[in-house]
Amino acid sequence: MEAIILAGGFGTRLKHIVSDVPKPMASIDDRGTPFLSILLDKLFQYGFEKIILSTGYMHNKIEEYFGDSYRGVRLIYSEEKTPLLTGGAIKKALSCCDEENVFVLNGDTYFDVDFSQMKREFEESKADVSIAVKEMKDFDRYGTVVLEGKQVCAFREKEQQSAGWINGGIYCLRRDLLNEAEDKFSFEKHLEIYVRKLDIIAYLSDGFFIDIGIPEDYFQARDRYADSGFA
Repeated sequence: MEAIILAGGFGTRLKHIVSDVPKPMASIDDRGTPFLSILLDKLFQYGFEKIILSTGYMHNKIEEYFGDSYRGVRLIYSEEKTPLLTGGAIKKALSCCDEENVFVLNGDTYFDVDFSQMKREFEESKADVSIAVKEMKDFDRYGTVVLEGKQVCAFREKEQQSAGWINGGIYCLRRDLLNEAEDKFSFEKHLEIYVRKLDIIAYLSDGFFIDIGIPEDYFQARDRYADSGFA
Protein backbone atom coordinates (compact mmCIF):
# COMPACT_ATOMS: atom_id res chain seq x y z
CA MET A 1 0.00 0.00 0.00
CA GLU A 2 1.03 3.62 -0.56
CA ALA A 3 0.11 6.75 1.38
CA ILE A 4 0.55 10.50 1.14
CA ILE A 5 0.87 12.47 4.38
CA LEU A 6 0.11 16.19 4.10
CA ALA A 7 2.83 17.81 6.18
CA GLY A 8 3.28 21.20 4.54
CA GLY A 9 0.98 23.50 6.53
CA PHE A 10 2.10 26.56 8.46
CA GLY A 11 0.41 25.59 11.72
CA THR A 12 -0.57 29.19 12.45
CA ARG A 13 -2.74 28.41 15.48
CA LEU A 14 0.08 26.49 17.17
CA LYS A 15 2.91 28.88 16.33
CA HIS A 16 3.14 30.44 19.79
CA ILE A 17 3.63 26.94 21.23
CA VAL A 18 5.44 25.10 18.44
CA SER A 19 7.49 27.66 16.52
CA ASP A 20 10.74 25.92 15.59
CA VAL A 21 9.32 23.00 13.59
CA PRO A 22 6.37 22.39 11.24
CA LYS A 23 3.18 21.28 12.98
CA PRO A 24 3.48 17.52 12.21
CA MET A 25 6.89 17.63 13.93
CA ALA A 26 5.41 18.94 17.20
CA SER A 27 6.68 16.87 20.14
CA ILE A 28 4.10 14.44 21.46
CA ASP A 29 6.12 13.58 24.58
CA ASP A 30 8.99 14.87 26.71
CA ARG A 31 11.49 12.85 24.68
CA GLY A 32 10.78 14.96 21.61
CA THR A 33 8.96 12.27 19.62
CA PRO A 34 7.34 14.03 16.62
CA PHE A 35 3.62 13.61 16.10
CA LEU A 36 4.43 12.56 12.55
CA SER A 37 6.25 9.47 13.79
CA ILE A 38 2.99 8.24 15.36
CA LEU A 39 1.36 8.32 11.92
CA LEU A 40 4.33 6.57 10.34
CA ASP A 41 4.23 3.87 13.02
CA LYS A 42 0.56 3.26 12.24
CA LEU A 43 1.24 2.91 8.52
CA PHE A 44 4.17 0.60 9.21
CA GLN A 45 1.89 -1.66 11.24
CA TYR A 46 -0.42 -2.03 8.26
CA GLY A 47 2.37 -2.94 5.87
CA PHE A 48 2.62 0.23 3.80
CA GLU A 49 5.62 0.00 1.48
CA LYS A 50 5.96 3.62 0.36
CA ILE A 51 4.97 6.90 1.99
CA ILE A 52 5.09 10.27 0.28
CA LEU A 53 5.55 13.19 2.64
CA SER A 54 4.05 16.32 1.12
CA THR A 55 6.14 19.11 2.64
CA GLY A 56 6.45 22.86 2.41
CA TYR A 57 6.97 25.06 5.45
CA MET A 58 10.25 24.12 7.17
CA HIS A 59 10.47 21.04 4.95
CA ASN A 60 14.13 20.56 5.85
CA LYS A 61 13.20 19.80 9.48
CA ILE A 62 11.22 16.76 8.37
CA GLU A 63 13.76 15.58 5.81
CA GLU A 64 16.69 15.89 8.22
CA TYR A 65 14.88 13.98 10.97
CA PHE A 66 13.44 11.07 8.97
CA GLY A 67 15.73 10.74 5.95
CA ASP A 68 14.71 8.38 3.15
CA SER A 69 13.21 5.54 5.19
CA TYR A 70 11.33 4.81 8.40
CA ARG A 71 11.46 1.34 9.95
CA GLY A 72 12.30 0.03 6.51
CA VAL A 73 9.45 1.88 4.77
CA ARG A 74 10.54 4.01 1.83
CA LEU A 75 9.98 7.76 2.28
CA ILE A 76 9.69 10.15 -0.67
CA TYR A 77 9.39 13.92 -0.36
CA SER A 78 7.06 15.99 -2.50
CA GLU A 79 7.97 19.59 -1.70
CA GLU A 80 5.70 22.55 -2.39
CA LYS A 81 7.94 25.39 -3.55
CA THR A 82 4.93 27.68 -3.14
CA PRO A 83 1.73 26.80 -1.22
CA LEU A 84 -0.57 24.67 -3.40
CA LEU A 85 -3.34 24.14 -0.83
CA THR A 86 -4.40 20.61 0.04
CA GLY A 87 -5.64 19.66 -3.42
CA GLY A 88 -2.57 20.91 -5.24
CA ALA A 89 -0.32 19.21 -2.70
CA ILE A 90 -2.16 15.89 -3.16
CA LYS A 91 -2.08 16.18 -6.96
CA LYS A 92 1.68 16.82 -6.93
CA ALA A 93 2.34 13.96 -4.50
CA LEU A 94 0.20 11.54 -6.54
CA SER A 95 2.76 11.83 -9.34
CA CYS A 96 5.17 9.98 -7.01
CA CYS A 97 2.76 7.07 -6.56
CA ASP A 98 2.60 3.80 -8.49
CA GLU A 99 -0.45 1.98 -7.15
CA GLU A 100 -3.94 2.41 -8.56
CA ASN A 101 -5.42 3.48 -5.21
CA VAL A 102 -3.64 5.67 -2.66
CA PHE A 103 -4.33 6.76 0.91
CA VAL A 104 -4.07 10.41 1.95
CA LEU A 105 -3.67 11.49 5.59
CA ASN A 106 -3.54 14.86 7.29
CA GLY A 107 -0.21 15.25 9.06
CA ASP A 108 -1.76 16.88 12.13
CA THR A 109 -4.50 14.31 12.72
CA TYR A 110 -4.50 10.81 14.16
CA PHE A 111 -7.48 8.58 13.44
CA ASP A 112 -7.29 4.92 14.45
CA VAL A 113 -8.82 3.24 11.41
CA ASP A 114 -8.32 -0.20 9.93
CA PHE A 115 -6.53 0.70 6.69
CA SER A 116 -6.83 -2.82 5.28
CA GLN A 117 -10.59 -2.89 5.73
CA MET A 118 -10.99 0.66 4.45
CA LYS A 119 -9.05 -0.20 1.28
CA ARG A 120 -11.04 -3.40 0.80
CA GLU A 121 -14.39 -1.58 1.10
CA PHE A 122 -13.18 1.13 -1.27
CA GLU A 123 -12.05 -1.31 -3.94
CA GLU A 124 -15.22 -3.38 -3.67
CA SER A 125 -17.37 -0.26 -4.04
CA LYS A 126 -15.48 0.96 -7.15
CA ALA A 127 -16.02 4.51 -5.84
CA ASP A 128 -13.84 7.53 -6.67
CA VAL A 129 -13.05 8.47 -3.08
CA SER A 130 -13.54 7.01 0.38
CA ILE A 131 -13.51 9.26 3.45
CA ALA A 132 -12.96 7.93 6.97
CA VAL A 133 -15.66 9.48 9.15
CA LYS A 134 -16.35 9.45 12.87
CA GLU A 135 -19.57 10.15 14.73
CA MET A 136 -19.20 12.89 17.33
CA LYS A 137 -21.51 14.46 19.89
CA ASP A 138 -21.97 18.10 20.88
CA PHE A 139 -19.33 19.87 18.79
CA ASP A 140 -18.85 23.01 16.72
CA ARG A 141 -15.24 22.83 15.54
CA TYR A 142 -15.83 20.52 12.57
CA GLY A 143 -18.04 20.52 9.54
CA THR A 144 -20.21 17.45 9.00
CA VAL A 145 -20.52 14.81 6.31
CA VAL A 146 -24.11 14.04 5.30
CA LEU A 147 -24.68 10.38 4.53
CA GLU A 148 -27.31 8.25 2.86
CA GLY A 149 -26.21 4.85 4.09
CA LYS A 150 -22.51 4.97 3.30
CA GLN A 151 -22.91 7.31 0.35
CA VAL A 152 -21.67 10.88 0.91
CA CYS A 153 -24.33 13.23 -0.42
CA ALA A 154 -23.33 16.60 1.06
CA PHE A 155 -20.93 18.51 3.30
CA ARG A 156 -22.08 21.07 5.87
CA GLU A 157 -20.14 24.01 7.26
CA LYS A 158 -18.95 24.19 10.85
CA GLU A 159 -21.75 24.93 13.31
CA GLN A 160 -22.94 23.71 16.67
CA GLN A 161 -24.13 20.12 16.31
CA SER A 162 -25.65 17.77 18.86
CA ALA A 163 -24.41 14.83 16.78
CA GLY A 164 -22.98 14.18 13.35
CA TRP A 165 -20.34 12.51 11.21
CA ILE A 166 -17.09 14.41 10.79
CA ASN A 167 -14.39 14.02 8.17
CA GLY A 168 -11.53 12.28 9.98
CA GLY A 169 -8.87 13.43 7.53
CA ILE A 170 -8.08 10.04 5.94
CA TYR A 171 -8.96 9.35 2.32
CA CYS A 172 -8.51 6.51 -0.14
CA LEU A 173 -8.72 7.63 -3.74
CA ARG A 174 -7.92 6.68 -7.30
CA ARG A 175 -4.45 7.80 -8.32
CA ASP A 176 -5.82 9.48 -11.47
CA LEU A 177 -8.65 11.31 -9.68
CA LEU A 178 -7.05 14.77 -9.86
CA ASN A 179 -5.36 14.54 -13.26
CA GLU A 180 -7.59 17.24 -14.75
CA ALA A 181 -7.68 19.47 -11.67
CA GLU A 182 -5.85 22.77 -11.34
CA ASP A 183 -2.43 22.85 -9.71
CA LYS A 184 -3.57 24.90 -6.72
CA PHE A 185 -6.88 24.19 -4.99
CA SER A 186 -8.51 22.99 -1.79
CA PHE A 187 -9.24 19.27 -1.85
CA GLU A 188 -12.04 19.70 0.68
CA LYS A 189 -13.72 22.35 -1.49
CA HIS A 190 -13.21 20.15 -4.54
CA LEU A 191 -15.16 17.36 -2.88
CA GLU A 192 -17.91 19.77 -1.85
CA ILE A 193 -18.27 21.15 -5.38
CA TYR A 194 -18.28 17.76 -7.08
CA VAL A 195 -20.06 15.74 -4.41
CA ARG A 196 -22.91 14.92 -6.81
CA LYS A 197 -20.61 14.09 -9.74
CA LEU A 198 -18.07 12.00 -7.87
CA ASP A 199 -18.86 8.69 -6.23
CA ILE A 200 -17.79 9.39 -2.64
CA ILE A 201 -18.34 6.80 0.06
CA ALA A 202 -17.75 6.87 3.80
CA TYR A 203 -15.72 4.47 5.87
CA LEU A 204 -17.37 4.51 9.30
CA SER A 205 -15.00 4.16 12.25
CA ASP A 206 -15.33 4.63 16.00
CA GLY A 207 -11.54 4.61 16.46
CA PHE A 208 -9.71 7.16 18.57
CA PHE A 209 -9.46 10.57 16.87
CA ILE A 210 -7.37 13.63 17.72
CA ASP A 211 -6.47 16.75 15.73
CA ILE A 212 -3.53 18.76 17.14
CA GLY A 213 -4.40 21.88 15.15
CA ILE A 214 -5.28 24.00 18.19
CA PRO A 215 -3.39 24.27 21.50
CA GLU A 216 -6.00 22.61 23.73
CA ASP A 217 -6.17 19.54 21.50
CA TYR A 218 -2.39 19.43 21.14
CA PHE A 219 -2.02 19.28 24.93
CA GLN A 220 -4.83 16.71 25.12
CA ALA A 221 -2.94 14.58 22.61
CA ARG A 222 0.23 14.81 24.69
CA ASP A 223 -1.67 13.79 27.84
CA ARG A 224 -3.34 10.87 26.08
CA TYR A 225 -0.08 9.67 24.56
CA ALA A 226 1.73 9.85 27.90
CA ASP A 227 -1.09 8.02 29.67
CA SER A 228 -1.96 5.17 27.31
CA GLY A 229 -0.81 5.96 23.80
CA PHE A 230 -3.21 6.26 20.88
CA ALA A 231 -4.14 2.60 20.49
